[in-house]
Amino acid sequence: MGGQYRITGDKYPRMRPPRRTGRLVAALVASVAVLGLIGWGTLQLIDVFSGGGGKATASGSRTDCRTRTAAAPAARVQALPKPGQITVNVYNATARTGLAKATADELRKRGFKIGDVGNASKQFDKKVKGTGILVGPPAAQDTSLRVLGTQLGGTELRADGRKGGDVDLVLGDKFRGLTKQPAADQALTALTAPEPTASTKKSC
Repeated sequence: MGGQYRITGDKYPRMRPPRRTGRLVAALVASVAVLGLIGWGTLQLIDVFSGGGGKATASGSRTDCRTRTAAAPAARVQALPKPGQITVNVYNATARTGLAKATADELRKRGFKIGDVGNASKQFDKKVKGTGILVGPPAAQDTSLRVLGTQLGGTELRADGRKGGDVDLVLGDKFRGLTKQPAADQALTALTAPEPTASTKKSC
């Protein structure tokens, strides 16, 4: 070649097209991003139609559902007798006359069965300084005596070896009457109401 394009010297330049490395890298990154989005979208569709329990992420992994506490159905409680199923013996351990009969009459109005009514035995006579003592067999400690206890506060529970299901109410020096009936009814309702238990539920 001569003239303007004449080559001089003993080395010849290599005739190759310019490099396009930058374009190749950009195209590769774009392809990877598109494939990732397609895969994520596919996992989402599979999750929707299969009812999956977790959420899919862009990397294909699944996140766990969050747990929350919810109220479970109310737990069963021990069946307690109704006032009409409880026979109460009322004894007066104070010096006030007529106290046992008046109290027995009020308990009868509230649905309790009444057994013996009179003065307390020597074991308790003039020896009960508090409101009163509820006495019954061991089986009555969490049943009949609890129901009777809703009718007056501040009483002491005692168990003895008697046979049968009757219970005793021994009135003491601080006894001033039964609890007002609305409050007693509310206490009885709370005693027999079941308490809900907590359970965990998963939400996504």
